[in-house]
Amino acid sequence: MISLRLAFAMLVATTIPVLADEGMWLFNNPPLKQFKEKYQFEPTPQWLEHLQKASVRFNSGGSGSFVSANGLCITNHHVGADALQKASSEQHNYLKEGFYAKTSAEEIKCADLELNVLMSIEDVTAQVNAAVKTGMSPDAAGKARENGIAQIEKESKDKTGLRSDVVTLYQGGLYHLYRYKRYDDVRIVFAPEQQMAFYGGDPDNFEYPRFDLDICIFRAYENEQPAKIEHYLKWNSQGSSDGELTFVSGSPGRTDRQLTVDELADRRDREVPTWLQMFNRREVLLNAWGQRSFENARKARDDFYGDQNNRKRYDGYVAALFDPEIWRAIEAREKKLRDAISRDPKLKSTTGAYDRIKKAQAELVKIAPRYDYLEQERPITVGYRGPRAFYGTLFKYARLLTRTIDERAKPNGERIAAFRDSAKESLELELFSSEPVYDDYEILRLTDSLTDFAEKFGGNDSLVKQVLAGKSPHARAMELVSGTKLKDVEFRKNLYAKNAVALQAAHDPMLDLARMIDVPARESRKAHETQEEIKRQAYAEIAKARFAVEGTSNYPDATFTLRLSYGKVMGYEEDGKQLPPFTDFTGLYQRSAEHDNHPPFDLPQRWIERKAQLNPATKFNFVSDADIIGGNSGSPVVNKANEFVGIIFDGNIQSLVLDCIFSDKQARAVSVDSDAISEALRKVYDAGALADELESAK
Repeated sequence: MISLRLAFAMLVATTIPVLADEGMWLFNNPPLKQFKEKYQFEPTPQWLEHLQKASVRFNSGGSGSFVSANGLCITNHHVGADALQKASSEQHNYLKEGFYAKTSAEEIKCADLELNVLMSIEDVTAQVNAAVKTGMSPDAAGKARENGIAQIEKESKDKTGLRSDVVTLYQGGLYHLYRYKRYDDVRIVFAPEQQMAFYGGDPDNFEYPRFDLDICIFRAYENEQPAKIEHYLKWNSQGSSDGELTFVSGSPGRTDRQLTVDELADRRDREVPTWLQMFNRREVLLNAWGQRSFENARKARDDFYGDQNNRKRYDGYVAALFDPEIWRAIEAREKKLRDAISRDPKLKSTTGAYDRIKKAQAELVKIAPRYDYLEQERPITVGYRGPRAFYGTLFKYARLLTRTIDERAKPNGERIAAFRDSAKESLELELFSSEPVYDDYEILRLTDSLTDFAEKFGGNDSLVKQVLAGKSPHARAMELVSGTKLKDVEFRKNLYAKNAVALQAAHDPMLDLARMIDVPARESRKAHETQEEIKRQAYAEIAKARFAVEGTSNYPDATFTLRLSYGKVMGYEEDGKQLPPFTDFTGLYQRSAEHDNHPPFDLPQRWIERKAQLNPATKFNFVSDADIIGGNSGSPVVNKANEFVGIIFDGNIQSLVLDCIFSDKQARAVSVDSDAISEALRKVYDAGALADELESAK
């Protein structure tokens, strides 16, 4: 277990609703009062709109921003890793070796990358709630709400042509309609070597000081031409400065700060340890397989680093929840709200909502094993594909095809969200991806996940017997992978256009497996959604009570939608030592020398050769107390002039607690400074033309 070194006296001030520079704020409800009172800065509506529309969400699980009028978009290397991996081959390992397109003709089209830019937000809470009538059962209420949401999304999509998603906020307290402009022709322009993007490897991950050039640059296209971008961030090649107020605009994935103590206890004691077991298992598997050959390592590289990162992240998260000081602060936070509710006669009945959540969570625990292994497809991390029992790209395609054809036969409002008309374009982009599929890698992952499934439920379980069909997990995986035609994009397109009869007539073993488990998987989904609906209604009651007690001055939990955070560039004290806000190129070369340039602290050859040309005082990475979490990776850091001064790529080890409670005593967001990016592009990578475009020199 990771030592957090938190000394959590920092959390004793939890009686204040919003602390210091806390908050992942909605763009339509920014903390203008805090900005003005604390920093004497009041962003205009135009300032906010510009930052909102310059910000980009990656469907691979991260954030980014437009940084030129001709469609350049910058994010992290580890966010772009999915696209780099899919573009790579045995001959060209772009993920490991890096890439630079000197001309537009050399830019590599991504297999299935989608960029989303938030164009507008509309409060549709009244419309969504109107769909649910008093006295409805949880099942009926859930269906009615989803039907109402589907109708809102479809009408918006038909009217505007924009991707339209109804977003649940405050666990059901509010519903907002987010409209996005999509870019699905995205091309790779630049990536450094992974060794520079992830310098220091696992030992330095979630640590500070850092020396990482964790960037990846893409270009968005429309009609085969670079997209013309109105809202893009002007590049400030001087970077940030100590004590400067900065802003972070990105799509944090999920926080748990408004969950009840009972639900957080289940997350601590059951859910997160379950994820950790899976990540540990897969990390060991992929590490061992990758060591057998360079080609194996290349195929598994993106997934391996994802599993490794999440193992460390959730180790830290569960360790934080087991810290007595943190847990007391979480309990005090809930007690404060519950006491305020109990004192108000108009709100007192809301206290029953906490009991309903506890009861529903207990029911979810009973459902969880089948749901996790057969149905759950929530992307906890980039690279997480499919339910736990059937890990791999080919089964993902099988399920998408099976579900698409089944769901398409239903009215739009009755479909699973991913298969509604409003999501059709994104679904097709994923299903018809040109991503390379490797039989040996598919067999490896499917064998292990089938083994995991059999170990969990036992060899005598009837469904395990059906799935394995009298074979060992390895033999069954071999049969499924070697027998399927789903590797062929045209085969997938052909079946997609047909019906369930054609799907059955295809006699494809992977499709047959997906159809075989679909009934029990859907049963677990229905049971799960029923309990989630009970919780949603209860949380909505608590949210209304919170609004009555605290007003609307609080922010909702993160939902992988665009948020605004802010904070100062500032160092911190750790173990009696003051850590500076910045690292520099001098520190990078010292770090390498301390380890005799051995992995994972070795420098790529070009960095060794170009050392004399670099300004050693160039700012490299910096820390701020901005409130960030997973999903913020790639978020732009801007100054008060709305200029790009850095890019978020990590948090320090003390920031792992931010999933469930905020602190700015030691928790820090870690960024790459724009100064380092400009210096490296020009003097290490001979990418002066790219630097010119970023800096608008031409």
